[in-house]
Formats: sequence, structure tokens, C-alpha cells
Amino acid sequence: MTATTHTLAFGPGWHVADVICTAGAGDRPFEEAHRDFCVAAVTSGTFRYRAQQGTAMLAPGALLLGNPGTCYECGHEHGSGDRCLSFHFRPAYMERIVAGVPGTKALAFDAPRLPPLPALAPLLAEAEAARAMADKDAFEELSLRIAAAAVATVSSATPARRPPSRRDQKRVAEAVRRIELDADGPVSLSVLADEAATSPYHFLRTFRQVAGMTPYQFLLKTRLHRAAVRLRMSNDTISAIAFEAGFNDLSTFNRRFRRIMGETPGNYRARRSSAPASGRLG
Repeated sequence: MTATTHTLAFGPGWHVADVICTAGAGDRPFEEAHRDFCVAAVTSGTFRYRAQQGTAMLAPGALLLGNPGTCYECGHEHGSGDRCLSFHFRPAYMERIVAGVPGTKALAFDAPRLPPLPALAPLLAEAEAARAMADKDAFEELSLRIAAAAVATVSSATPARRPPSRRDQKRVAEAVRRIELDADGPVSLSVLADEAATSPYHFLRTFRQVAGMTPYQFLLKTRLHRAAVRLRMSNDTISAIAFEAGFNDLSTFNRRFRRIMGETPGNYRARRSSAPASGRLG
């Protein structure tokens, strides 16, 4: 068994699980079927996801999208292991969510994933912090917000013209893991391109197509996400968190955090203690 699943919270029509996979390049791709709608936030590692909607490389910050009754396959030829926060919704429950998203009519996902997007960054950091703190009460509201965000984003997304090759996906997956390991230090585009045995321009274009953002944007996302989780979970000073995340200048960290998260680090942390307890749906 290469995957372990731990249910974090559940309710009528929904549940969320922490899924840890240890499969590697030598293991056969994992095949199964989605029983419900699935929106899984990748929190570490990379893997290839193939479903009825298409094939995509999943990296931290991306959302895996699954439709009920459809088969899927996950492979780890790019590297070992991954971890996801997996949200599941019964069709009737999802139908109510879709009905509440303006301008959305289709119930099924027509894309296999959403790339790491700045608009989703605060929400995913909040979900990962809730997992780390075993905050079961927070997940009912978080599941609704994540499902609605995925539905709204997919509805306005433009599909890629030409899917990337497996070789390109492998190159980008290896670069993503390198960035994750070295996110607190300098990461050079030219070094990443050299390691991928390609030109910097081709690597940049391929990375953006596969990961949904540039290498530098992914590096910033990784740093800001880690800082956001620590702001919710620890009482360390904001400057210490910023420097340990890889930012050399506090004002730069504050500016970028506010641009991506929509508020200052101080206000983001303050909401940790002032957020009301989540209630039940009526």
C-alpha cells in the first residue's frame, strides 16, 4: 500500500481527508475511480494525474479536479511521494454549491486540474494550517469555499491549446521539487534550465505551460505559502518568519504578501484569533 488516507472532518454530503502517498518511479501508476466530486489541494510533492478531462502534472498549490463515476490514474515517474488535502462532495451537495456560484451552469469539471493561482493562495494556506492544528470545525466552511473557488475558476478558464509532452512534465516536476527544497535560498532560472538540459527560454515557456506560472512566481508562491502557514500556527515575529522563508527584506515581504494574500501579514495573523467558529448549514 503506497497511500494512506486519514479523514479529517465530514458532514452530510462532504468529507475531507489527508492523503499521503509514498509511491515512486518504480511503482505502477495508481488506478481508481472517483465516487464523488473531488477537489484535492496538493501540499507537497508532484505526480501525474490522468482522468477523463485530460492529463496534467500536479505540483504544490495546484488543485486536482475529479468527477463522480470517472476513472483516474496517478503516476510518480517524476519523483517519489506527495501529500494532498482531498475534499469530496456528493453530487447533490455539489449541485447546491454550483447553484450559488454566479454565471456557472455546468456541474462537471472539464479540466483535470487548476494550477497554483495567486487568488487561491490565502485559502489553501488556511486549509493547510487547519490540518496542522487539527481544527475539525474549520473544514466545513473551508470545503465550501474551496469547492466554490474551483467551480468559479474553472468556469472562466481557457483550456491550453496543446498539452505538454511527458518529457516536459518530467523536467518541470524535477524543477518544482528542486524549488521546494531550496525555496529559502536563491534559485536561478539558468541553473534550473541547465539541470533540465534545455535553454532558459524554452524551460521558462515549458514551466509556465505545465505548472501554470513561471519558476519565479512558483518560488514566491512557495515562500509566501510557508510564511502564511507559520503566521497562523506560531507566535514567531513577522520578520523572523519572512527571513526564514527566504525574503531578505521585510518591506518586500510585506508588499508581496499583501499583493498575493490581500492583506498585511499582521492583519492575516490577527484573523487567526478573531475568526468566529464555523457554524452548520441550515
